Amino acid sequence: MKNITITLPEETARWLRVKAAENERSVSKWLAGLLAGMQRREDEYEVAMKRALAIKPRKMEWVDGRKPTREELHDRAAFR
Repeated sequence: MKNITITLPEETARWLRVKAAENERSVSKWLAGLLAGMQRREDEYEVAMKRALAIKPRKMEWVDGRKPTREELHDRAAFR
């Protein structure tokens, strides 16, 4: 573990102490959990982005050898 000192406005520090107490944790443990969750989400996003970008584009096969019109693409039979 590594100790880090931060400076907060008094109102923010008060809010932080209340939030930590509501979760029955120390400020340090509550912040550590919050930051670990943020790190995990960011890491998961990076993995997903790399996976998505690794997918090779495919050539579209058009019906009858032509591209559909805008009307055909946006036709919503359920709304007629």
